[in-house]
Amino acid sequence: MSEITKLEPKLVWELFDAITRVPRPSKKEEKIREFLVDFAKKHNIDYQTDQTGNVVMRVPGTKGYENRPCVILQSHMDMVCEKNSDTAFDFDKDPIRTKIVDGWVKAEGTTLGADDGIGMAAALAALLDPALEHGPLEALFTVDEETGLTGAFGLGKGMLTGRYLVNLDSEDEGEIFIGCAGGVDTLAMFRYKTEAAPEGHVFFRVRVSDLSGGHSGDDIDKGRMNSNKLVARLLWNGAQRFGLRLSRFDGGNLRNAIPREAFAIFGVPAESAADVCERCRAFAVEIVEEFKYTEPDLRICLLYTSPSPRDRSVS
Repeated sequence: MSEITKLEPKLVWELFDAITRVPRPSKKEEKIREFLVDFAKKHNIDYQTDQTGNVVMRVPGTKGYENRPCVILQSHMDMVCEKNSDTAFDFDKDPIRTKIVDGWVKAEGTTLGADDGIGMAAALAALLDPALEHGPLEALFTVDEETGLTGAFGLGKGMLTGRYLVNLDSEDEGEIFIGCAGGVDTLAMFRYKTEAAPEGHVFFRVRVSDLSGGHSGDDIDKGRMNSNKLVARLLWNGAQRFGLRLSRFDGGNLRNAIPREAFAIFGVPAESAADVCERCRAFAVEIVEEFKYTEPDLRICLLYTSPSPRDRSVS
């Protein structure tokens, strides 16, 4: 068991710890669904599933509250699966490695999955806690919230009887929301022709890392840097000044996570190499100053991609 099981309320954190040990990428919720069904069977809780993969559990009201209105506690099974490039981790198999840092529960090199693992844990705890007085409860666990809400859209007929629903998927303590924003997916495609690397060019690899990242919904207003945009900004500058030729660009993993890392490989005329290094150094200074409050750990690194007698790095 992880050290987080010592936190209070103990039952919630014990359940959250158990949930972090179950792989649950979006559209791959089989293992967490099995976990929930086994939980219901173990504790003699009435449960139901639908063809979409959603699970609902039901418990009656406690003594004196049997006739109160039924309340639905809703959370989702899947999590955003993102990791640092230097972290060896398989989201289809490996348990999340949790730790406590400065009073916060965090994960080692990956997303934590508190969205919405902590909501699931809170709902399960409400079903079990003998000290909690409540009316009839229905705990609904939906699939695939992060990549399309297909679980909610495909909710089976007769899964719910309650009239009041509390969604346990908010990050703001002490606040209740009565609405939310929607989202739009855009797929853009373009064609280009590749060509051999031009003669007389040297090539560099620029890498941006150690950004804060975050959820593209809840954290989009916090002024955090998007690694893809930062690398693109550097490349655009280089294209205007030095005739930069792009070889490769890679960054970000998921559409609903602010990318923390990105890199590109590009070439410039050999006679411009020294100027490129100096410009990248100045660019790094500018960016560090611009984002010193929101990205204190930002790193920008520039390296030659092949051996050179003047091999240097800018960070």
